[in-house]
Amino acid sequence: MKTLKELSQKVADALKTLKISEKQTRLAEIEAQMAKPDFWNEQEKAEKTVTELSALKKITEPWLALNQKLQDLTELDLLLGDNASPEEKQELEHDLEAVVKEYTVLRKQLLYTGEYDSGNAILRITAGVGGTEAMDFAAMLERMYLRWAEQNGFKPTQIERLAGDEAGIKTSVLEIAGPYAYGQLKSDHGTHRLVRLSPFNADNLRQTSFALVEVLPIIEQAETVIDPKDLRIDIYRSGGHGGQSVNTTDSAVRITHLPTNTVVAIQNERSQLKNKELAFKILAAKLEQLRQEQHAESLNNLRAGKSADWGSQIRNYVLHPYTLVKDTRTKYEETDAGRVLDGHISGFSDAYLEWLASQNNQN
Repeated sequence: MKTLKELSQKVADALKTLKISEKQTRLAEIEAQMAKPDFWNEQEKAEKTVTELSALKKITEPWLALNQKLQDLTELDLLLGDNASPEEKQELEHDLEAVVKEYTVLRKQLLYTGEYDSGNAILRITAGVGGTEAMDFAAMLERMYLRWAEQNGFKPTQIERLAGDEAGIKTSVLEIAGPYAYGQLKSDHGTHRLVRLSPFNADNLRQTSFALVEVLPIIEQAETVIDPKDLRIDIYRSGGHGGQSVNTTDSAVRITHLPTNTVVAIQNERSQLKNKELAFKILAAKLEQLRQEQHAESLNNLRAGKSADWGSQIRNYVLHPYTLVKDTRTKYEETDAGRVLDGHISGFSDAYLEWLASQNNQN
């Protein structure tokens, strides 16, 4: 059966491309570590190891199961040969159709060719021009990504959240954990634009507002070497709206990478040390993305610049006089804006990955 042979070859190639064999080796190493009696002595390290195990299984198990199904179908096809009855041929074709559908879903992983695509992501949403309207839009985007994470089995963790004065948010920083979180979200990196009848305008006028979405890869500390001489660290007192959320100690941290003028400020935690760790984590991610954008060999070669500049508008959300969400790069669009804002953004991610692959093939 020609289709069966072709699909078997495609899956074999995918297993090599995704390094499934290497991931199986790593899985065996982790399981051996977990079998040791002292595994849980270091709680934080153990939890990271368990998370890695779960992520590797989510990647490897579907491909291995698919490969096994193809092997079983191949053996059955050889066993039946030319003597297969019409019913047996029909059943074989039906099973093959099901496997083809599985492959179609999984093949998207082959588009995750970036260095950090398979890992977790930091998502930073910042309200832009538009006052309260923009802060409300930023909150709408925050909800959209949280709904998307919930629908697709990702684990979001709030790192920081600054509420708006009247409504919405000024800033929200989330860590999204799960296989290919960064690869799936990187399509949303840039400026998002909303057009609607503003509920915050007394005349209910049509208004345009903006929000900046930064999608950053999470970098292991060992992979990032930042010269301490390139950093300025400021400690100050956290702000707040009053009540228990106000910090009474100088625990807020702002780190500036002087060569690129990249600034990260964190005031969410009461612990200065915890805020500093989070700030370094986000700074490393921002610098790595800047390195990728500038095609620099190392952090030492970075030029001054800002990742996800406000001028890089990537998506429009129109709620009046019609509803449409459109990506300015891929031209992919959906007319049900409410559905998109409810977390159904995979179509935009898929279109971006296909577009990115075609761009890379042309270069």
